[in-house]
Amino acid sequence: MALNILVMEGNDAEGRMRQKTRLGRMASEGYSGCIRFLAPDAETHVCLPADADADLPDVNGLRRFDGVVITGSALHVWEEKPEAMRQVAFARKVYESGVPFFGSCWGLQVATAAAGGTVEKNPLGREAGVARAVTVAEAGRGHPLLDGRPPVFDAPCIHLDAVTKPAPGTTILASNTMAPVQAAEIRHRNGVFWGVQYHPEFTLSYLARLLMLNIPLHIEEGRFRDEAQAQQYCQDMADLCHNPQLTHVAWRYGIGPELLDRKRRLTEIRNFIEYRVRPYAAQRLAA
Repeated sequence: MALNILVMEGNDAEGRMRQKTRLGRMASEGYSGCIRFLAPDAETHVCLPADADADLPDVNGLRRFDGVVITGSALHVWEEKPEAMRQVAFARKVYESGVPFFGSCWGLQVATAAAGGTVEKNPLGREAGVARAVTVAEAGRGHPLLDGRPPVFDAPCIHLDAVTKPAPGTTILASNTMAPVQAAEIRHRNGVFWGVQYHPEFTLSYLARLLMLNIPLHIEEGRFRDEAQAQQYCQDMADLCHNPQLTHVAWRYGIGPELLDRKRRLTEIRNFIEYRVRPYAAQRLAA
């Protein structure tokens, strides 16, 4: 049974062009690749809800899909720019449709705003590189989104914003010292959203390329002493991504299997497909 999944690109036209030029692909292209790796029977379709002229499905059109996923983005919900608010409005339609709904980073923030929560510039500061010691909450123990995760784990991340007031219907599943909402379930209208603040879809190599785009900023914020240290860190992450057997490099930075093993890193996306998308697809086929 082929799965039909809609991928919402979180960036506006400028952001998409910047990603294609600097990183080689749009966020939605990377996300689609992860989905097809985990579910070779899946067909992914990209939509651009940030664009004023985007051809987007209505609520009934959304019900043709077995799942909807939102990517990361360089936008900020709290700025309330049209490119962001159009995505929030579209997320409300996804909730209304009842189609299984998932997102990481920007996706969690958009889904929160669409359900009545608040997203702001993180008062705890930027979290970039690796989200350390993401701790599963009591409500997250046994929750299918985090099935297979240990009680405490690390994950790729890069975000300036955070959920500061969860929407009604939110269950917080995991947190850490930098973000009180690192994983959550949101029940709103007819729908259920599963999301994470970190980026399970990011490889260490892709994360290194992102960090390299803003080395002066990361030096200013204290992540690196100087450019040489930043360049070395990014090179080591890229090398480790391509050769996880470099145990001396993994030990130096405290990088464990939750980041090195592709299937383990993609845990939440896999769980969304297996626990939400496939059952919904089977039900839709039987109707």
